[in-house]
Formats: sequence, C-alpha cells, structure tokens
Amino acid sequence: MSSVPSGSAEIKKYDTYYVNVDPDQDDKATEIKLLSFKRPHMRAFHCSWMGFFTAFFIWFAIAPLLPEIKDTLKISKQQIWTSNICSVAGTVFMRFINGPMCDKYGARILMGVLLMACSIPCACTGLINSAASLAGLRFFIGLGGSTFVCCQFWTSRMFTKEVAGTANALVGGWGNLGGGVTQIVMGTVLFPLFKLGMSAEQAWRTVCLVPAAVGFCLGFLIIRISDDAPKGNYKDMKMNGTMPEVSAAASFRSGAANINTWILFVQYACCFGVELTMNNAAASYFKSKFELTTETAAAIASIFGWMNLFARGVGGFVSDKLNSKMGMRGRLIWQTGLLVAEGILVFVFSNSNSLAAAIFIMVIFSSIVQSAEGSTYGIVPYVNPPVTGSIAGVVGAGGNLGAVGFGLGFRQLETKQAFYVMGGTIIASGVFTFFVNIKGHAGLISGQDSEEVIAAYKKTAGSAGPAQTLQVPEPDTEALKMIDQTDSADQYNEFVGHLNK
Repeated sequence: MSSVPSGSAEIKKYDTYYVNVDPDQDDKATEIKLLSFKRPHMRAFHCSWMGFFTAFFIWFAIAPLLPEIKDTLKISKQQIWTSNICSVAGTVFMRFINGPMCDKYGARILMGVLLMACSIPCACTGLINSAASLAGLRFFIGLGGSTFVCCQFWTSRMFTKEVAGTANALVGGWGNLGGGVTQIVMGTVLFPLFKLGMSAEQAWRTVCLVPAAVGFCLGFLIIRISDDAPKGNYKDMKMNGTMPEVSAAASFRSGAANINTWILFVQYACCFGVELTMNNAAASYFKSKFELTTETAAAIASIFGWMNLFARGVGGFVSDKLNSKMGMRGRLIWQTGLLVAEGILVFVFSNSNSLAAAIFIMVIFSSIVQSAEGSTYGIVPYVNPPVTGSIAGVVGAGGNLGAVGFGLGFRQLETKQAFYVMGGTIIASGVFTFFVNIKGHAGLISGQDSEEVIAAYKKTAGSAGPAQTLQVPEPDTEALKMIDQTDSADQYNEFVGHLNK
C-alpha cells in the first residue's frame, strides 16, 4: 500500500501514514483498513477492540459458572443477583473518571493499566467462600469494564467524525463480543475440560486463572506497541507544543453541562445496560426455564454476545450512511427506531415459551440492542468534540447504571415482570431523541444543519475528502531552470524576485 506523507510543518512522530487522513481534523483517518495493523491509526483501532474484548471476557468469565458457585456456596437467587449488580456497579464510577482522564492522558496507558488491574481479582476467583466475597470480588473485576471508555475515545481520536460511527461501533462491538465468547469458552469449553482432572468445585475455582493471565500480558503489550494519537503520544506532544495541556476537571464540567450528554446517557442505559443484564442473566434464565445443563445454557446464552460480531458495527455503519444523506437527522431517526424496536422485542422474548422460539427472538433482540449501541456512539463525537472523552465516559456510565437498575428489577421482581419493566423503559427512552439539539445540526423534527455541516457530510465545497487530504505542490520548472543558469549577482536577484512573485 502506498504511503501518504504527513508533512513536516510541525513535529510529528511519523513521517508517513498508511491511510488517508484529514489534516484539518488533526491528521485523523478518513478511512478504515481492517486488514492493516500499521501505526498509528490501525494499530490503535485493533488494540482498542482487543483490549476491551479481553476486559469484557474477564468481566463476565464468572457468569456461566454462577450455577455451580450457587450450589457450592449454598446461596440464594437474590445473593447471586446482588453479585451481578456489584459487577456492573463497580465500573459506573470508573467510567465517569476515565472520560476526562482520557482527555488529559490519552487512552493507551489507561487501557493497559486497567486491563492489568482487573486481571488480579479475576485470578483470585478461587478464593471465594461466601456471598459477600463473591459480590466484593465481582465489584473489583467490574472496574475493568470501564475500558470501554478508552476504547471509544481512542477510535474517536484516530478517525474523523464522518467515519467515527463505524469505527466506534466496530471496536465496541468486537469488544462486547467478549461477553458472548466468555460464555461459551468458560462454560462450555474450559470448565468441562478442567472437570476432567478434578471436581466441579475445583474446576470453577481454578479456571479463571486462564483469562487473568491473558489479560495481564495483553495490558502490558498494548502500552508498549501503540500510540495515543495520530501525531504521537500525549506526553511527547505536550513537550513539543503539538498539544496543549488539558484540565480533566474542566473537560468533565464541559461535557456534563451539555443536556445532549444526559439524553444519550439514558438511551445508552437502555441498550448497553440491557446487554449487561442479559450477559448476567441469560445462562441462568435458560437453565431454569427450559431445564438445561450448565454447559448447554451457557452455549445458548453466548449467542447474545456473538451478535456483536456484526450488529454493533451495522448500527454505526447505517448511522454514518444516513448522516451522509440527511445529516444528524438521519442518525436520530435511526436511533429512535432501534430503541422502540428493542423495547417491543423484550416483551416478545419474555413471552416465548418454546426453546427454539426463545433462541430465534433472542438473536433478533440482541442484534437490535447492539445496533442501538453503535448508533449512540455515532452521535457522541458531535456533541462537543473538544471534550469527547468526558462525554464518552458519562454516556458509557449510563450503560452500567442501566444494568444496575435492571438488575435490581430482576432481583426484586418475578422474571416476567422484570422483563416488562425493562421493555417499557426502553420504549420510553426512544422518545428522548426528540429533545436532542446539537449546535449546528438539525434535530429530529426541527432545526437545520449549518452550511459547514452540510458541506462536510455531503463532501461538497469545504469538505475534507480523500483527494484533498494531503497536497504535494508541483515543481516550479521555470525556477529550476533559473537556478541552473544563475552565475552572477544580477541573475541571482532576478531569481529571488521570481520566487517572491
């Protein structure tokens, strides 16, 4: 692949880029080359989803083992749900913090450190001896779920707003895929494999050492092999004047003061919060309702997470395409339709009484949930671009807070009632899109895009299309001839005068 010069007008880490970039958007990439692992753009892209995937795997590694843990420790359904709530509550606070921290320090170091940190309590799973220790351990493991903010900020830092919806959705979706993979790998592959040489209790107490070791090693590797931004790492950029110092507190205040941030907070609670709830509940739900084995229930539950392989990416991709046709209004129409459809499917799923029908509906339901997640983060980079990290953190925290709320519903109510509450809440959240009002952009039913915005999404005059990404001036042949012929003071003065024309 041909390289694209990055220019030499300012200090940059790389002399060439292997994707087309927009110099007006801080050398962010205008395209996604999935098969490339080149630094800085595509290396960051792949490190972001792999890091979040591993954190997600660690986060829910214990979920398919809960029926076995429940039998060993003799604990109740309410105590299991308390641990589920703790596992998602732990990351709410961290997501609020991670946003402004990403704005200040970049996503690379935070991603690596959090991945290594959550690996430690995961490795201690075998020490659980009570409901309290289970809840406490899952709280600390859940802190790793805040790597989602790093994941979304990193791609927003590397890719232009016009393709950020697709980029954010792909890395978020492939990261969330860890929730499905962990169900089948931990519950259907590793747990039975460990049981071949030991008891069921010994197996669940030791199997979590595997994801813990992988997560710790990957966290260290990510810090070493990737970059914070297209022009280099934040520390170096601040030293050479390429990037100003950022106040984490000011960044958070600015992001939190925007009403659009909180609307997206609620809507993300009603898509990602639903996914987290299903990751915790699906295996136990299928095992109890359809009287399945732990291994079979885990395999079926994994389907929900496996839809992340494409569904979240589709949500962001369609959002980008509608944006190219209709601007922000296209994104908002897509967002509203997904949330309403998601809420309706919750009611349908909860009333499915055959295993085949429940699985079929769950596939469609999961696809819509994850498409809504991708759609939400297609809107985030537009809310207030200079503080995207803080906004991504607040919105991401909404997902976990939603999981806490829905988890409390499943803990206190009958399962069907809990599903009904969840479905009604999701549909209501879709109405909130009517109140989204982003400066310079059209709303769902009112307002209009500014001329600059229209030029950008339609790639007309003033836009930064690939052909305008970097321009190399044609050589001045007349000047070259004059240089060759210059052999006197008068000819030299004539040459200088030519250059100054």
